[in-house]
Amino acid sequence: MSEPGPRWLSADERAAWLALLSTTTLLPGALEAPLQQAAKLSLFDYNVLAMLSEASTGTLPMSELAARTSASLSRLSHVAKKLQARGLVERATHADDARVTSTTITDSGLSLIRELAPLHMETVRGLVFDQLDEEDVADLARIGRKLMRGLDANHWILRTPAP
Repeated sequence: MSEPGPRWLSADERAAWLALLSTTTLLPGALEAPLQQAAKLSLFDYNVLAMLSEASTGTLPMSELAARTSASLSRLSHVAKKLQARGLVERATHADDARVTSTTITDSGLSLIRELAPLHMETVRGLVFDQLDEEDVADLARIGRKLMRGLDANHWILRTPAP
C-alpha cells in the first residue's frame, strides 16, 4: 500500500495562505518604520513598553511579559537589557521570590509610550483597520483566536473572553 501524498492546498486555501503570509511578512516592518523614525524603537521594543504600561503597577514578571509579547525569555531578556540601558525600564529580583525577575516601566518609558501611542495607533488604523469593515474586524479576531489556539492553546490572549 502506498503512503498518502501531501495534502495540497486548494486554490482558495492557497490564495488565503499567500495573503496571510504576505501580510505577516510586510506588516511588522510597516508598523516599525514610524517607531524607528520617531524614537529608534523596534516594534518589539514598543510592544514591551506597551504591555508594561498596561499593567496596573507598571511591573510584570519577565515570564508574564514574555507571554504578553509572544517572545522567548532569552529574546525578552536581551531587549529588556537594551531598554534598561536607555532608562526606559528597570529590572529587579521579585521581592517575594528571588527566582523571579520583574520588569518595571520607568517614568521615562511611560512618557515615551504615551508620546508614541497616538502615532502607533494611527499607523495600525491606516494599515489594518481602515481597510476593514465591522464584520471583517470580528472575523479577524475570530480567525486570529482560532489560529492562536493551534499555535499556543495557553496564549495570554486566549485567557480573555472573545468580544
